[in-house]
Amino acid sequence: KDIEYIDSYYYNKLEYTRFSSSVGKFVGFTERGVKNAEYWNNDASFLSAMKAQKEVYCLNHVQNDYTAAL
Repeated sequence: KDIEYIDSYYYNKLEYTRFSSSVGKFVGFTERGVKNAEYWNNDASFLSAMKAQKEVYCLNHVQNDYTAAL
């Protein structure tokens, strides 16, 4: 429950769109980012794939990262 998967998209060092597993959808920060987020949030298969990334990437690697930190 303490793990959050974040996938951010940048252009010219400016974040324009972000997916957060806590929110469960894409959020846009610029005009273009809002359009991208709206499009990606309406694609159910892409959105469910992004939601699954938390389990695929984060939960499978947390023990390795925790051990390496100690």
